[in-house]
Amino acid sequence: MTISKDSVVSIEYTLTDDQNEVLDSSQGTGPLEYLHGHQNLIPGLEKELEGKKAGDNFKATVPPAEAYGEYQDELVVEVDRSQFPDDVEVVEGMQFEAGSPDGSRVVTVTSVEGQKITVDANHPLAGETLHFDVKVVSVRAATEDEKENGLDHGCGCGSGGCGDDCECDDGGCGSGGCGCGH
Repeated sequence: MTISKDSVVSIEYTLTDDQNEVLDSSQGTGPLEYLHGHQNLIPGLEKELEGKKAGDNFKATVPPAEAYGEYQDELVVEVDRSQFPDDVEVVEGMQFEAGSPDGSRVVTVTSVEGQKITVDANHPLAGETLHFDVKVVSVRAATEDEKENGLDHGCGCGSGGCGDDCECDDGGCGSGGCGCGH
């Protein structure tokens, strides 16, 4: 069976950046299983998987436009400390979920200077070209329940980069290790 919409696919993968630094891998956690054609992976990787079958190995380079988008300077904003609860210590690198008219998104604190806090709402991998080394472990047809409700894996976020089923706050990589949209 080849990978197409409504296939349940299991893959092993390693994700690296342009400097060949490993950003994420299924090694040690087992293969990633996802429902193909349901926005559970970044679009560029899902497109590369289309038509593959169990046993196929391949490398894929996914540009920012097909991953987490280009880095957007306007998503970096300075806010006043009063925007945070008094009992929360705000430190550089901290991530939290923030609401906006477009929904919620995970933002990262990039600087704390007195009462001024700079936050970045770009995905940590925005603007990055992603390099995947993939092995397709298995492919099967999804059941009617899986097509309707998705796979029942919960939100065990590991790498981010999927559809919009749940929240991740680990800043993940984008290979799709959780069935969530971040």
